[in-house]
Formats: sequence, C-alpha cells, structure tokens
Amino acid sequence: MPVREPVPTSTPAVGAPRRWRRAGLTLLALLPALWLAPAAAQDQVTLQLKHHHQFQFAGYYAALEQGYYREAGLDVRIVEGADGNEPERDVAAGKAEYGVGASSLMLARLAGKPVVVLGVVFQHSPYALAMRQTSAEPDIRRIIGKRAMIGSLVDEFGSADELLAYLIKEGIPASSFQRVEPSYNTADLISGKVDAIAVYTTNEPDTFDRLGFPYDIYSPRSVGIDFYGDNLFTSEREIANHPERVRAFRAASMRGWQWAMSHQEQMADLILSKYSRRSDRAHLLYEAHQMVPLVQPVLVEIGYQNPERWRHIADVYAGLGMVPKNANFDGFLYQADGGGASLLWLYRVLGGAALVLALGAAVHFSLLARERRRANAAIRTGEQRFRTMFEASPLGIALVDSVTYEYRDINPRFQEIVGRSQAELGAMRWLEAGHPEDVAQLKVQMGRLLVHEIGSFKITNRLFRPDGELVWIEVSVTAIETEQGSHPHHLCMIEDVTDKKQSEALIWQQANFDPLTQLPNRRMFHDRLAHDMLKSQRDCSRIAILFIDLDHFKEVNDTLGHHQGDILLVDAARRISACVRKSDTVARLGGDEFTVILSELDGTERVEHIAQHIIDSLRLPFPLGQEQAFVSASIGITLYPDDALDIDDLLKHADQAMYAAKGAGRNRYSYFTPTLQVAALNRMRLTNDLRGALKAEQFELYFQPIVHLKSGRIHKAEALIRWNHPQRGVVSPMDFIPLAEASGLIIDIGEWVFRASARWVQRWRHEHHPEFQVSVNQSPLEFAREDGAYDTWLSYLQALGLPGQSVVVEITEGLLLDANATVSNKLLQLRDAGIQVALDDFGTGYSSLSYLKKFDIDYLKIDRSFTRNLAPDSSDMALSDAIIVMAHKLGLRVIAEGVETPEQRDLLAAAGCDYGQGYLFARPMPAEQFDALLREQGVQR
Repeated sequence: MPVREPVPTSTPAVGAPRRWRRAGLTLLALLPALWLAPAAAQDQVTLQLKHHHQFQFAGYYAALEQGYYREAGLDVRIVEGADGNEPERDVAAGKAEYGVGASSLMLARLAGKPVVVLGVVFQHSPYALAMRQTSAEPDIRRIIGKRAMIGSLVDEFGSADELLAYLIKEGIPASSFQRVEPSYNTADLISGKVDAIAVYTTNEPDTFDRLGFPYDIYSPRSVGIDFYGDNLFTSEREIANHPERVRAFRAASMRGWQWAMSHQEQMADLILSKYSRRSDRAHLLYEAHQMVPLVQPVLVEIGYQNPERWRHIADVYAGLGMVPKNANFDGFLYQADGGGASLLWLYRVLGGAALVLALGAAVHFSLLARERRRANAAIRTGEQRFRTMFEASPLGIALVDSVTYEYRDINPRFQEIVGRSQAELGAMRWLEAGHPEDVAQLKVQMGRLLVHEIGSFKITNRLFRPDGELVWIEVSVTAIETEQGSHPHHLCMIEDVTDKKQSEALIWQQANFDPLTQLPNRRMFHDRLAHDMLKSQRDCSRIAILFIDLDHFKEVNDTLGHHQGDILLVDAARRISACVRKSDTVARLGGDEFTVILSELDGTERVEHIAQHIIDSLRLPFPLGQEQAFVSASIGITLYPDDALDIDDLLKHADQAMYAAKGAGRNRYSYFTPTLQVAALNRMRLTNDLRGALKAEQFELYFQPIVHLKSGRIHKAEALIRWNHPQRGVVSPMDFIPLAEASGLIIDIGEWVFRASARWVQRWRHEHHPEFQVSVNQSPLEFAREDGAYDTWLSYLQALGLPGQSVVVEITEGLLLDANATVSNKLLQLRDAGIQVALDDFGTGYSSLSYLKKFDIDYLKIDRSFTRNLAPDSSDMALSDAIIVMAHKLGLRVIAEGVETPEQRDLLAAAGCDYGQGYLFARPMPAEQFDALLREQGVQR
C-alpha cells in the first residue's frame, strides 16, 4: 500500500525565511521518490479458497512461499473453504479481500453482487459427470430416472449450472432425474448409493483408478459448453479503496502460478509439508498433470481472460433461463490500467504544476504506460486471435512435451479425431494410441528432432480409437521454443485421411483383383510373376505356371444361368486356392481361366502332385441351389527358366500345354516340355491304372526266404509285392510304389499285403514250423498315419488264430531320426501286441545309435552294399563285424541282405550273424512256389 502524504495545515508566506523555502523545495523534490517506493509496512489481506488445500491452489502457495507476496508489500493469509460458494460470500461480506470462484461468479455479478474477476487460472473447467461403466459404449442418457449428486440444492449459485446446461443440451432436463444433496464422497457412487456424481477431472478419476472402479466421464466440452475453471476475484470496494494493492496481489499470484506449474514436484512436497496431507504425493502429481491441459501455461498467459469466452458462458446461462439474453456484465472483468490510478496520481502530486521535473517524468511515464497499454492490447488481441484459431482449427492440434510425451494442450478437433476426451488424453502419453508398426518410425523422427537434426517432419500413420476403429492420419510435427532449462515441446497437427486411404485402397483393389472371386487379376498376376522370376534368378530355383481351364463350364452357364455360373467360379477359386501354399499365387485371368504360380521349386514332383490335387478337387460336384454341376479341369504346365525367359512366352506355352491336355481328353494336366511331358504322361497313366489294380486283383505276393545261417533252415520270409499289369507285364515296385505313396493308394495296398501275408503265415506255421515269421514292409506314410490301423491288424490276426510274433514289420531308419509322438506310440503299440520290428537298410542312412537304445527294435538288416564286397580283412567286413557285435550287445538279432556267394555266407556266419537273405538261397518267388520250396527242403515244425 503506498505511503499517504501529510496534508500541511498552513502554507509558508512569501517572505518566509529562506530555510523554510529550501525545506519546502526539498520536500516537494522527494515526493515522487516517496510515491514510487514500496510501503514499509505490509498490508494484511485474506485469500479465501473454495475447497480444502490441494494442488488446485498451488499458485497461491507458491506466491506465498517464494516471497512474491512479501516483495509486493503484502501479508497474505490463505484460508481453506468448506464449499464452493464460501469465497463469494466472504468477499462480498468483507471477511476476505480475495477469493477463488467458478464461472458462476457471473451469476452473482448479474444478481447485483459487486464481484470482479481479476484473472482466469483454469482456461477450461475440470467439472464433469462420472457414472459407473456398464457397457463398451458410454451413454449419458443412462442418468434418466436415476439419483445424481450435481451441485448443492440450497446454494443460489454453483458449478451445477455447467453440468445442467450440458444435460439439457443432451436432451436430459433436470426433471428427468433425481438430484440429491452432495456428500462429495466418491464412495457413494462406488457403493451404488447414487448413479452419477459431479467430479473434477483432476481429482476423482485417480481415486476410481486406484480402487479399480470402472467409470465413464462425461464432459460439457463434448457438446461445446466450455466454461472457465478457477478464477481469482475480488470486490469493487477493494479495487476502489486499494487499486495498487489489487494490482500487486494479482501480479504476485500469477507469478506464483507460473512457478508452480513449472515446478510440480517441488509444489507437491511443499503442500505435503506445510498445507495438507489429505492426499498422498502421487495424487498431488496426478492432479498437477491433469491441470496442465486445463491451465495451458505454455500457450496462454496465466490470468488471461477472453471477453468472448465470458459472453459464451453468459449465452449458456441465458439458454438455461438463468439470465436475460445479451446481459450486460460491464465492470465484471478487471482492467489493470483503469482510471483509479490516474485519480490517485492527482491526489499525490499536491500541486504538480510547481513540480516541473516531476511533471516531465509523469508525462514521460504516461507515454510509456500508454505504449505499454497498446502493446498489451496488441498482445491480448493476438493471443485472443491465436486462441480462437487454435480452438476452431479444422486440424487437430496438440502441444506435447517432447521428453515425457505428456499432452500440454489439446484442441477439440484433436480430441474428435482420436476419439478421446481431454481427460482421457490427459491420462495418456502421446503415441500410446498409435499403431505398433508406425510408432517406431515416429520415434526415430522424434530423435532427429530432439538433436536438432531437423526442425519438423511430416508422416502418415495409423492410430486406434477406443472402440478399436483404425484411423489413418497425416501428422505434422514442429519443434517450438521453450524457456531455458525446461523440457522441449513440439506442436503436433493431425488430419484424418481415413476416407482418402479407403478410397485409394478401393481403387487399388479394383485395379488389381477380380471383383467376383477376389483373386488377383491379370495385372496383379503379371506383377507377382515378374517378382518371382527375379527371385528365382537370385536363388537359382524354378517356377511352375499352371494354366487352368474349366471343362464344360459353358454348359453350366447355358443351362443354369450366369448367376449359378458365377457361384461355381467362386467355389472353384476357393478349391484351387486350398490346393496350394499361401506363398503361391492363384489368379483369375477372365471367364473360366485360372492361373497358379508355384515358386521356389527344386523339382517337378510337387508340381504334378498339386496339379492332380486341383483336378481331383474340381472333379467333385458343385452344389448350386437345388442343382448340382459337374465340371473338370484341363491344366497346362510350363516351367521357368526351362521353357521360356519372359512372361508372354511362358503364358503362351502354358496355354498350349492346356490345349494339349484338352486334346488328350480333358480332366488331366500336360507339360509344355516334350521330355517331361512324356514322363508325366507315363506317370499319370500308370497312376490311373494303379487305381484299379487292387480291385482287378492284379497284385501278387512274392516271398524271399530268410535263412538261419547256423542251421541252414528257413524259418522266416520277406513278403514282396508285384504288379501284373495287363499290358505292361510285371511292374517293378521301384516304379509304382512312389506313385502309390504320392496318390495315397499305398494305404490300401499295404492293407492287402498284410492280410495276404497273414493267411500264408497261418498255413506255414501249421504245415512247416510253429514259429514261422513273415516280414512286411511299411512306408513312412503308412506308419505315420494317425488311425487305428494296428488295431485292425491285431483283430485280423486273432481271427486267424495267430500271435503277434508271426509278423515282423520292416521300417527304415529314416523314420526314427525325426520320430514324433505318433511314431513312438505306434512302436509301443506293436511291442504290446508282440509284433516285432526290423530296421531295414541299416548303415546306409544318417545312422544314430541313440534310437537303437530308445526304441524297441528286434532285428537289424545289414544292407546289401556291405555284403556285396565282403572279404577277409576288408573295411566292409570290419563294419559288418562291428554291427553284429553292437547288435548282440543290445539284444538284437542280425539279418544280412544280398548274400550271393558261399564265401559271403561263411564270413557272416563266422562273424556271428544270425540270418542271411539273398540270391544264394533263393530269389523272390510267388507264394505257391515258395510253399513248394519249403516242402522240398523239408522244414521241420
């Protein structure tokens, strides 16, 4: 408060002594200095808060504890409040000089109360409505018919008007739900005592989160009701009587707020140590972080208030019928450079006409003040214009801390694009909603921004809205200057380009994919083939192109109509795609023509298998409503780089091969390459003949004896299959067994071999030797299938009265090297049934002795490659000796294959080999001939 000048009781006479005149001039010369000096004694004032101590009032604590009030000549007492309207009552009654109030101060002003807003602290109100979350989609209309704590029911003014206006705008009048007197206790909502409660977004959500309570927040800002939050105010009386004190108090308070918002952790510790311990440190910091986008300390000068925003608030009140339209609230907003200061200047100069020097200084300072007012007015106008542009911008804009990624300010359009409220974004970090595949690239660019390698960047990425919807956005990020010592910030501007991306995707889809089958069209087929050809050149691999034409498709269109024909084409596309790998390409070139690209091929065997699979799949009936259609496929096959080196030639050759297949009778595939075509034709014809061979009883069982070397007797035999083709004669198993495995016929053939062998061994056990055994070969495909095959075998043996030991199953060691659970279970099943297991061709594969220990093997069969070159002291003899000794140590018996000379037999017998098998004893022969051999040799029982 300025020093009051003493009013003289008399004026010195003209003839007064010189010392009085000199003293008077000295006093007059000192008056300006006295006026400008701060008061020696501090003015005592009271600041009335509207709630208990918390971070919401941190700026005032900072102004007091940092000495800003003391420097301004003020002794400030900060008093807690019991309810939100207590500051207004106490300031009006003179109990407090200053107070903190909500936007309802306007109602008090228009009701005749002389309150004046000194400055706005919260640019956006934290007031919102909370309800228990009951579904994925928030719905404010759930409040209808329910109990809600929204403002006091007895106070004339309060924050309830903000929420009531929001509900009315949502079509929910106050009469549609029951208002109850607030307890300000979140437990009432959690326990279900009430269904809705007014909350501060800076406080209660933290409590809900800690308790794990699911909730929805409804903010008036979502419908355009944007009130100011906490406002520092005083009375007209205080401004009239103490204008300098008002100016000093306001300036010190705003200075305190600037310090508090930039020193959040220190403020939290200060509140805990000197003001209140109702909340823990974590909650105070949560409150501080949530206040940043509401206070906006970086973008807006703390204390700044926009008359247009107050007009917006007045219009909302008018819509509620609480004030008349276009209400006049002149004098409600504080003007720091009002006329009171000029009047006080007139009182202080005491005849300033005589003080030329002081007058000159006053004129000078007046000019400076005028320029300052103009500058401040220009700044406020610029800030107001910027704020309006920020709020109304069609781009989403957010101010983000470049280090912590916390949001500092967010405009409505940003919230709309990301689908989250300001409170939700305040609890998140920038990029948290981003697509994981895009976030990494954004962070790389941010790293370049932080080291000043770039000043800005643009990028297109994706983010997820809370409902899971994927949104494409164009992002522009620009670094902005901040005060020295504070974190760097950046301005993030986003634009929703989802529609544009979807249109581009639709255009690309239509340009590259067939609209009926959704397969790649001719254009996409060419692109993928070109790509695969480049990869083939690099990897030195092959590519097969299959050209598929549906046979008799025209008849379907002509008889059932094009609609049914389209249905058939869609089903055909699905069937073809199911026959190939995901990495292969299936395309529709048009009409009933399809193509397949099989890449990364080492040989042609898989190509033929896939082509036959496609033919078999398309040969099945097509259900078309009440009708069924039957078509087949003719497939032309060409290979890259064998047949051609460019796409056009490859397609031409594939087309020619397809017509060759049609000319050969349809329902088949044809190679373009003549040599491969001949071989493929032979394989296809042989496979087709093989399908009917079993039914036509063209198979015959041969047996080769297995001789006990010490006794020379035949107690065992190996069953071997032969195919008596009606045109080709006897076909070697080497030719037809691979075809049987590729076509799956090996299962039925193997079952026939077992049953025929079982019938013969029954006879030979009865007629020749009671422990006679027959060995049956099994392919890996038979052995590894997951069904009850051996249960059927055992049942058949029991029906014949045979034990399991009458049959030996021969497998290759390759089957055991990568044995899975199915193989292990089959071996255990054989062991439990008494069926013995022989390991064929031992020593020729990637032998691993561990499986001899792991699995129950009964016989090792030494491969003929060792037996063929047996001689004393030879390496083959040494290996055979080692195998025999190892087998006997493990409890296994040994059978040597390929015994062709007496010398080989004698060397093996001397080495302790148990059995021999080979041309020395007999070649494989038909079962009747083998039976005669047993009779001639007189095998004893």
